Amino acid sequence: MTSHPKLRVAMVGVGGFGGYRRERMRETGLFELVAAYDINPRALADAERTDGAKPAASYEALLDTPGIEAMIISTGGKFHAEQALRAMDRGLHVFVEKPLCSTTDEALALLAKQRETGLVVGMGHNDHASDPRLRDLKQFIADGEMGNLATFEFVTAHSGGLEIKPGDWRGDPEKNPGGMLFQCGVHALHELMFLFGPVTRVTSMMRYDVHTTLTADVAHCILEFESGLIGTLSAYHVTPYRHTLHLYGTKKSLFMDARAPSYGDPATCYIQERKNCEAEPLIPFALAPGAQEHDAAGHSHDICGNVKSFYHAVRNGGEPYPSLKDGARAVMVVFAAEASAKTGRAVDVPRVDGLEMAAR
Repeated sequence: MTSHPKLRVAMVGVGGFGGYRRERMRETGLFELVAAYDINPRALADAERTDGAKPAASYEALLDTPGIEAMIISTGGKFHAEQALRAMDRGLHVFVEKPLCSTTDEALALLAKQRETGLVVGMGHNDHASDPRLRDLKQFIADGEMGNLATFEFVTAHSGGLEIKPGDWRGDPEKNPGGMLFQCGVHALHELMFLFGPVTRVTSMMRYDVHTTLTADVAHCILEFESGLIGTLSAYHVTPYRHTLHLYGTKKSLFMDARAPSYGDPATCYIQERKNCEAEPLIPFALAPGAQEHDAAGHSHDICGNVKSFYHAVRNGGEPYPSLKDGARAVMVVFAAEASAKTGRAVDVPRVDGLEMAAR
């Protein structure tokens, strides 16, 4: 618990991943969930029983809840932009899950609305600043331990696309551009940009014929960063789970399998050191002291960091991490990747500061 004044919030989307978000908010002791809305009556009843959230009959009724300071949005990606804009129109701060929005126009509207209102917008991306593994990896690279970093390969995949039914927004290419690249690839992009900085250009190919949906089943992207680094990001939503990162340096290469404990196997990390015409085995490698140690829940870092940062930005000022801009940076790469797949050309990724200028 905490002595800080709790943030009075309402929440739309309290089942599924919304249930996970409610758990994280409870862990912090920083939030009072006053009211909730969900199309699933069982999820709504659980939020009332577990968190004391008063059920609302509609999103409009939820916005009318007296005394709330912020809206927590844990609905499907196609609803994020509209719901966030309506909440900001009511003077509410917003915490919204990833992916931020489905189109460039929605990103422009969100950036313009935040600038107009000065409200805090936090994102449901991982808070890498509170992850000792990634902080140490970033320093490991910067210190030259790997030599010159040549390239990387990132793969994110699961079979959720095979569960998409007719009418599901996730099967709509207008609302789920890039398929898995939009749904989970944005996490990988957020992580890669934490490590390497902004992505400036993308070349991609996508496959749309593995499953019955119209959105991409397979996406392969070549990413070019402002630093000159190039690497690949591959995303599939029609295969068994995988979430791996390979980094290739002139002295050492590093392999990370970032499987979450909830998916079965613990995360692992290995390193290879360059040897001249000798075997170069994968050697177990700990990135940071304690980084591979897990608490009783199986977590190795503060998985509440994003909502805590949102809370403190609302109470004390400043920008949360991850922020609206972080969310915009990730989806803009996805939009550029799909444009590349459709045109067969490399596509420049607009900078977020450039988007902000365009939104004025």
